[in-house]
Amino acid sequence: MESAAAYPPLLEILSTEDEIEAAVGKPSPRILAKVVDSLDDICRAFIARCPFVVVGSSDSKGHFDLSPKGDLPGFVQVLDNRTIAIPERPGNRRADTVRNVLQSPRVGLIFIVPGKGETLRVSGTARLVRDAWLRGRMAVAGRLPELALVVTVEEAFIHCTKCMVRSRMWEPDTWNATGLASAVEALIVHSHLDMSVAELQSLYENDVRTRLY
Repeated sequence: MESAAAYPPLLEILSTEDEIEAAVGKPSPRILAKVVDSLDDICRAFIARCPFVVVGSSDSKGHFDLSPKGDLPGFVQVLDNRTIAIPERPGNRRADTVRNVLQSPRVGLIFIVPGKGETLRVSGTARLVRDAWLRGRMAVAGRLPELALVVTVEEAFIHCTKCMVRSRMWEPDTWNATGLASAVEALIVHSHLDMSVAELQSLYENDVRTRLY
């Protein structure tokens, strides 16, 4: 790992909006106008096709977290044009997003559809809900989520394709995951566990089989 002295000191720090606009320019009126305050048919269709959303949240001290949520398309429920619900499926029980929302309810979401260049960005305020009727709508194979993250939408807009074009995200010939550490390998190193990869991998695979939903 490189030390902090491996690069020169950073001196040109931007600290005002004027400095930012001098560097990147001002957004055009049509870009500013693309933000809507409710979910129209375009947003609803995007969410209906989406199998993967990243939820951003923070605690009362401003410590930020990004949590990926994934399931079959349609797993995010659109309850009305201002309200969406995301099931909290079984995980590692850290529940970072859930705990953050108790302290600071504002959240941001990015919806991603495989093969689609554009993404959908949504922001609003969240509540933690256990109503039986809602959890029932989110059941898979008869298993209900323990709770749902219900978000009241304040802003939504379609984000352009440039980041996907630059990254070539959906082009298989650019995929380069071979050789990266697995979650199991990283956990052993980062948590200083006295276990073999095979032992922990067996526990992990059993958890996937029995606690996916």
